[in-house]
Amino acid sequence: MAYSAQTDILEQLDEDILIQLTDDVDAGVVDDDAVTRAIADADSEIDSYCGAHYEVPFSDVPAMVRKLSVDISIYNLYARRKGAPEDRKQRYDSAIRFLRDISTGKASLGSTAPDDSDGGPEATTKKSDRKFSLGRDSDNSSGTLDNY
Repeated sequence: MAYSAQTDILEQLDEDILIQLTDDVDAGVVDDDAVTRAIADADSEIDSYCGAHYEVPFSDVPAMVRKLSVDISIYNLYARRKGAPEDRKQRYDSAIRFLRDISTGKASLGSTAPDDSDGGPEATTKKSDRKFSLGRDSDNSSGTLDNY
């Protein structure tokens, strides 16, 4: 399932511009396949960053992921031609910065992250949970590391 659709792109671009960016055969219509490829490429890029902390592909697409998909897809469409205008390049750069922050854990998409408690071992810092000690506890038992 794609994170955005051609209708999302048309909310930000005039249809005439989308035709210019996709019509390789001068048919005067939007090439739906070119738009689909641009969206698929954008979604793959999003997945590559988000996969470190989220289960991808997203089944319920967060609103921010849809926005990122649209911005990156539009940039991809401009890249097919002469290059993107400065405002589109800035939106793309901002999207990539945000995705990098997601991949490093500096940013989040909200509550769509998988639950990290998988039932495996967990670390604690409580003294009562210690398995090893240096010296003797108050009950005069020896610690297991006393001879080292």
